Amino acid sequence: MTTWIKGKVIANYKWTESLFSLIIIAKTKKFLAGQFTKLALKINGEKIQRIYSYVNSPESKKLEFYISNIENGILSQNLRKLEIDEEIYIDRDSYGNFTISSIPECENLWMLSTGTAIGPFLSILQYRKNLERFKKIILVHSVRYVKDLNYIFLMKNLKNEFNGKLKIQSVVSREKISHSLYGRITTLIKSGELESSLKEKIEKNNTHIMLCGNPNMIQDMIKILQQERKMNVHSNRNRGNITFERYW
Repeated sequence: MTTWIKGKVIANYKWTESLFSLIIIAKTKKFLAGQFTKLALKINGEKIQRIYSYVNSPESKKLEFYISNIENGILSQNLRKLEIDEEIYIDRDSYGNFTISSIPECENLWMLSTGTAIGPFLSILQYRKNLERFKKIILVHSVRYVKDLNYIFLMKNLKNEFNGKLKIQSVVSREKISHSLYGRITTLIKSGELESSLKEKIEKNNTHIMLCGNPNMIQDMIKILQQERKMNVHSNRNRGNITFERYW
């Protein structure tokens, strides 16, 4: 059963018409980096809720959520309108197993995301803990347009802070720009272009892949990795190379 508490908005960054970052403060229980919670508002007398992943480190008191403003989405459109000091409902607890502790031993960890699903990876990387066991971490963020790369500066800062351990790559699918790959992330995996640009190989014997984003991307990526790389989905019962979180 959800335990709702009230939070207060301290910032609402409206990056584009369709993307914004909501930052609140609330006395929630401490979450694990990579987990999600629920946000809600009372709209026309009804409490409307959705799940959103934390972007911030669990050590931060500022709770950050990267949100897509869905067309005809009652909650997202109202969340985007929130002003500083307005109240919001948040679940006291957090959920999900998309965490570093669930990843089996491996040398290289790939983090592949689309859209707002970059959030859990940023939380994990900002927390920094339990990442020493990986030789390399590769973070890939795929978006439609360059204007949607709203966390690229944070990604670059994290890359510098990890001193060569972290590699980053942005992917833009609908326009060509410098310093980003062009096309769908699944196509870039199939062609080998993503690995070539990063000078890193996805190999079954030393690689684990975390997928977060659009369900179609995840489904297609799992199929590619299973058929072409002989990788399997990881579970408590069967050790594998793929962990995923559906973001919608």
